[in-house]
Amino acid sequence: MAGDFPEGAVIIFGGSGGIGRGIAKEFAKAGSAVAICYHSKADVAEKAAQEVRDLGVNASIHKADVRDRAQLQAAFDDAAGQHGRIHTVVWGAGPVVPQVPVADWTDEQYRASMEIEVFGFYHATRAAIPHFRERGGGSFVHLGSAGHDWWPHLDGLSVAPKASNEALITGIAKEEGVNEIRANSILVGVIDAGQFKVGQEQGTFDENWEREVKKMLPIKRWGKAEDIGQAAVFLASDRANYITGQRISVAGGFGV
Repeated sequence: MAGDFPEGAVIIFGGSGGIGRGIAKEFAKAGSAVAICYHSKADVAEKAAQEVRDLGVNASIHKADVRDRAQLQAAFDDAAGQHGRIHTVVWGAGPVVPQVPVADWTDEQYRASMEIEVFGFYHATRAAIPHFRERGGGSFVHLGSAGHDWWPHLDGLSVAPKASNEALITGIAKEEGVNEIRANSILVGVIDAGQFKVGQEQGTFDENWEREVKKMLPIKRWGKAEDIGQAAVFLASDRANYITGQRISVAGGFGV
């Protein structure tokens, strides 16, 4: 699929996380250079970048606290400078959130989720839209939640901020299509990576939890990071050049 992307790179916010690394590899397999943005774990980000380089494409890492617009802008500009162009923004940054009922959220928990996911994504759009306009277009791929279709018990701190971003994705698609800028979302289900792994280690997602969730899945297994990556690659590629403002659920049928 190397011919399905312009010259330049995809920039992946949250690219050093479990799902982010899977996405980075899939873009590399498709022939696109990759810029990985991370917050604090430079060693993990560099390992992810090396996995991309081992697949024969260029990769770079860029540190930024996405809550700080200036830091995000600097990371975006650095990535664009190194790769010549950014053709796609994949938004996958977000905190590992506790599993608690809405009534028990603390102000600090809700604020952290909103500042990282909502303000962070907003900052990314402000950096990317002028860049895309100047270069004849580009693509946003937002990692949302399958909870958009069916509210998942206790996972609202993840779902609520992503719902705000879904509205922004729709607005970008509506307003920026004239500039050949597309914006779509992947509704992510239970993926055997990232937060799910953390929850298993903490005992939050125990055998009973897994059994009950699988009862709601037509496909009785968890997804893989590469499943999300393959969907992201398609939505970012020229094969999806007439698709915008859409949501695709990669969740094993969750919510059906």
